Amino acid sequence: MQRGNLDDLLAFVAVGRERSFTKAAAKLGVSQSALSHTIRELEERLGVRLLTRTTRSVSPTEAGERLLRTVAPRFEEIEAELDAVSELREKPAGTIRITATDYAADTILWPKLTKFLRQYPDIKVEIVIDYGLADIVAQRYDAGVRAGEQVAKDMIAVRIGPDIRMAVVGAPSYFRNRSEPKTPQELIGHNCINLRLPTHGGLYAWEFEKGDRELRVRVEGQLVFNGTFQMLNAALAGFGLAYVPEDLAQPHFARSRLKRVLEDWCPPYAGYHLYYPSRRQSSAAFSLLVDALRHRG
Repeated sequence: MQRGNLDDLLAFVAVGRERSFTKAAAKLGVSQSALSHTIRELEERLGVRLLTRTTRSVSPTEAGERLLRTVAPRFEEIEAELDAVSELREKPAGTIRITATDYAADTILWPKLTKFLRQYPDIKVEIVIDYGLADIVAQRYDAGVRAGEQVAKDMIAVRIGPDIRMAVVGAPSYFRNRSEPKTPQELIGHNCINLRLPTHGGLYAWEFEKGDRELRVRVEGQLVFNGTFQMLNAALAGFGLAYVPEDLAQPHFARSRLKRVLEDWCPPYAGYHLYYPSRRQSSAAFSLLVDALRHRG
């Protein structure tokens, strides 16, 4: 069957069901005159009148009723099968791109994704490590992961991790010939391991808080990295003080491989959040991922 005949039959079925050119045209998204022309061409091609038209109503002729009885159910079956295929398509699938720091990816995302990805094998996740505050819309990410206070106000933010506490740490070998800093200001005299933030091109200022006092200290040192784990490794090797998440350094405290200083200046703060544009149309796969990552502690 030619495509034109199929389109004409679909038009006829719509008019026959609605008993109205006006309603059928609106349903099909065409003009009433175009629909009338289509039906007229179909009747001419078949050599039989299919519809009786009056100023107030439209009704099928005997030939039209017969065609409607035989053709309409076939189209209904086709529509049902298309719906069934659509439901298969709507099963969670697709690629979700997320930007996150290496620490968030390793400690928050990956432990939850291992179970999620096994449960939904058709969903693909791409994680891009980035310490900058990326424009997720411009860079075509589906979502980003950042600490709570770093999330823009126009974004939807979903908490995916517990509170975080930072720690200033150094190896015992580093402190052999140096006194421990008692205040953040005393870091100026120490060899500190810096973190570079790609977005701003500058070095991250270490943030401290005690009571109602808040300080940001720009430290100096021999090494600069753009990843947390490299900073920790350098501190373990005795190359200076590092400012890293507490839980990352915790295993090394018990083994006396790292020593902590300025603990009373490092209170907990809002943990990691998954954020995405409020205007984003969520797919089934994305909604499932958000729910899987949601923090429930």
